[in-house]
Amino acid sequence: MGIVKIDEELHCEIRKASAVMVRSINAQAEYWIKIGMLAEANPNMSFSEIMVEQMKRANVDIRKAVGG
Repeated sequence: MGIVKIDEELHCEIRKASAVMVRSINAQAEYWIKIGMLAEANPNMSFSEIMVEQMKRANVDIRKAVGG
């Protein structure tokens, strides 16, 4: 585990987003970092496509998760 210096304004936005997404501040930052890395590695994919691919890789059946 390391320490990452984050601008105070960005930290405030992470704090607000973490409350909405029911994640810890660290978990929210980690999520944004992971999505950013995936987006940079897959510039032709939309956010939704990236999320669908990640759900498939985790063997999540989206239809079951949403009651479909």
